[in-house]
Amino acid sequence: MDKDKLIELVSKKMKLIRTEYGYTQDKMADILGVSKKTLVQIEKERTQASWSNVIAVCVLFRHSEVLQAALSSDPIEIVETIAHDRVSSPKQKTLGGKVWWKEVLKKDGYRIQQNLVSQHFRIVDNEDYRWFSSFNKEETIARLEELSLKNSH
Repeated sequence: MDKDKLIELVSKKMKLIRTEYGYTQDKMADILGVSKKTLVQIEKERTQASWSNVIAVCVLFRHSEVLQAALSSDPIEIVETIAHDRVSSPKQKTLGGKVWWKEVLKKDGYRIQQNLVSQHFRIVDNEDYRWFSSFNKEETIARLEELSLKNSH
């Protein structure tokens, strides 16, 4: 998944997310810092949300069932991975990747998983903490090797 695909996906889900939270168009527009007219255009799929609006939706509505189902992952993790090309530090505990993830590689207490929807990769440890995320498989494998070396010393 890239920035354009995420913008398209979040834009298409904006009305459902607003409805899920029980917000009027006026309230949602106010939360996102856009005009009601702009929100209506997005909801009618005449235009797409801006990148900054997509980030706002992913942060402010990160627990939305609609958003999580559409992304099959933590929305903030996907935004961070796209924005920085990678995320490389221990983060929050994951659910372990039982549903939306396939295991790609396992080594020395770490697993590389690939998200079935966004296609990004992540490294999680045996306690299901995320250590790294990237859309680049080779970079993820290299990071796994680094973590494995640290673990063996």
